[in-house]
Amino acid sequence: MGEFMRCHSIGGDMKILRVVVYLLVVLLVGYAAFAQTFRGSILGTVTDSAGLVVSGAKVTVKNTDTGLTREATTSDDGSYAVSELPIGIYSVTVEKDGFRTGVVSGIRVEVSTDRRADVTLQPGEIAQRIEVSGDTLPQVESNSNTMGGIIEARILTNLPVNGRDYQKLIFLVPGVTGSPDAITDSPGSFGVFSVNGARGRANNFLLDGTDMNDGYRNDPAINEAGVFGTPATILPVEAIAELRVLSNFEAEYGRSAGGVVNVVTKSGTNQWHGSGFEFFRNTNLNARNYFNKVPQPQQPFHNNQFGGSLGGPIVKDKTFIFVDYEGMRETGKEASPACVPTAADLATATANIGGAANINQVISKLLALNPWPQATDSSTDCLADGSGTNAELATPFKNRVDSAIFKIDHNFNKDNLLTGRYYFGDSDQSFPLALVGGGLLPNYNTFTPTRVQLVSLSFVTVVNPALVNEARLGWNRFAEGFFPEDRSFDPASIGLNTGASSYNFGLPIITVANLAQLGSDKGNPRQRVDTNWHYIDNISWKRGRHDIKLGYEFRRTSISQIFNRRFRGGLDFASFEEFLQGIPDGGLQYAGNTNRNTWENSHAFYVQDSF
Repeated sequence: MGEFMRCHSIGGDMKILRVVVYLLVVLLVGYAAFAQTFRGSILGTVTDSAGLVVSGAKVTVKNTDTGLTREATTSDDGSYAVSELPIGIYSVTVEKDGFRTGVVSGIRVEVSTDRRADVTLQPGEIAQRIEVSGDTLPQVESNSNTMGGIIEARILTNLPVNGRDYQKLIFLVPGVTGSPDAITDSPGSFGVFSVNGARGRANNFLLDGTDMNDGYRNDPAINEAGVFGTPATILPVEAIAELRVLSNFEAEYGRSAGGVVNVVTKSGTNQWHGSGFEFFRNTNLNARNYFNKVPQPQQPFHNNQFGGSLGGPIVKDKTFIFVDYEGMRETGKEASPACVPTAADLATATANIGGAANINQVISKLLALNPWPQATDSSTDCLADGSGTNAELATPFKNRVDSAIFKIDHNFNKDNLLTGRYYFGDSDQSFPLALVGGGLLPNYNTFTPTRVQLVSLSFVTVVNPALVNEARLGWNRFAEGFFPEDRSFDPASIGLNTGASSYNFGLPIITVANLAQLGSDKGNPRQRVDTNWHYIDNISWKRGRHDIKLGYEFRRTSISQIFNRRFRGGLDFASFEEFLQGIPDGGLQYAGNTNRNTWENSHAFYVQDSF
């Protein structure tokens, strides 16, 4: 629930007072608080050389990279606060008749932080200036009791990280560790970590202040795993300006009991900047897979990650653009041992059933498709022994990922700032094994197409130096499917009538004694589409020594999913002879309509006062 940190009387604008009272009443009846900011603030106190506060001084805050300018006036206690500032480097200029102009430069505003810039004015002419570098300001955080840490862009881009997954660097923040509950629908998938002991699924992911959560799993929609823990999309590291992990946070962040992962993307500046890169791994740089033993040839592996970014001004001091693209291409072969039937096994089993005339016609057509590869170890008869392996499989896999970000910032004037950002991620993966019940054989991989889209719009309005409003709208869509690699194969084409529709095409799961399984994962096909709408309106109000913040948030999450587990059916054969005769000793097939559609609306309000 939101909290009022300190009760006090409120005067001034009665309309705003009524809003505050209304929101307090809502809080008392039990509404949760969850909103958030992806910008920062500069605040401080202006005094004279004798240490007395200076009221009525004009304070000008300017972003040195974009020219964004905001103004404020010190209150009766000499304090000022400028909120909702995009992250970057700022200068603070203070002017007052009878005093020299005071300037503090090089103030770094970071995501979700308050930076103090106290200024001492010296008597003299206003045309005279005294400038202090922000590097000399105290570095101890004295304005907030929020725990966590910030990971800057230079760390994200310079530290070597396998797969360029920013989430692996979150473990650098104090209090972050592997999630003890280990809850995940994809073993080894990213995004499941614990912040100060909270559940891994209790974290809240934000991109530029708007929802970046998969409404079904509550994992981050971007970088969420596809097949067997491999990220299906990637948030380009080159596009991240800052990342902050928050815990023990204030009321405005709410929603989740775990940590808040607040990611802010880069914006263009008055200078054009760009980057380009390519990282690669290949067979020559890799060690052998544990199962890829000598004298078998080393199985191939190729991974290339490449991309670039560009940002700069469309109109100097007004309109800025930033674009980023990152792609990944991965191919190779998975080495694994298996038991497959040999020509000798086929001849022996055929003789045992009285000749080829007794081989079932459906099985005969299936064998003509060569579902099992040839054995590589002729000295082992694993079918007769009932254990062991006689083949070193080389199952091809592939992974294609394309991710892009487009961002635009426009300063209408010093009182209005519009920011818009669009993320697009698209991939298709094909891997063996899948989750559970997957096979090792070639041609039966799990194929996973994934598409993730996120839109964010933010509009900041400075009503007056003491009152700032920000309206924010976000939308994200996560669409992912898991299908058998042979999804175009109709079993009826070989006389195997499963009664399945075209959506459920693919060879049924077929197990024969201890031979390698035929058919894809029993959980295929399945797919899911999650859509989230996110609207926030925040008001920041400087009232004397009180920095009041209040707001409203609306979320709508809708989920549409199909899970046709075992709809392709399955057949179990106790021996190779029974398989040739087409006499199963067991089987299982489900049917029905698994299409499910759910939605949820949530409303939240919060009020907080920093005194």
